[in-house]
Amino acid sequence: MKLVLKWMLLIVLMMMNLKGFSQNVTDSTSIQLKKPIAKLVIKDLISGDGAKEELVLTVDKINLLEQKIVLKDSVINNLNSQIGNFNSILLTKSDQLSLSQELSKKLQTDLKKQKLKTKIMGGVGIVAVAATIFIIK
Repeated sequence: MKLVLKWMLLIVLMMMNLKGFSQNVTDSTSIQLKKPIAKLVIKDLISGDGAKEELVLTVDKINLLEQKIVLKDSVINNLNSQIGNFNSILLTKSDQLSLSQELSKKLQTDLKKQKLKTKIMGGVGIVAVAATIFIIK
């Protein structure tokens, strides 16, 4: 404990013997400019702020234009899809029309054949009746 007191006393005495000094306060953040240069700095700061605002507005405008492009692309893709569907429908209808025309021609041919058979059978019937009459007499 005595040793601690000696050390403390020694530290206090050393502190009293040191010369005190003060520093002059210098503010390193302040700069003094001449009036014309200060005006130019203010103009540059104002134009810089305006340029920042213009940049923000330009970026917003670009984003809106990109959104419009995406919307237009989706509309174009939708219309192309509709065109594809309409072409598919037209192809199906064209195939149906061709098939119905083929069936109509086949039915007309079959009808002509049937009419011919009916005439032949009618003629054979008349001949048979005439032959029967001729034979009976």
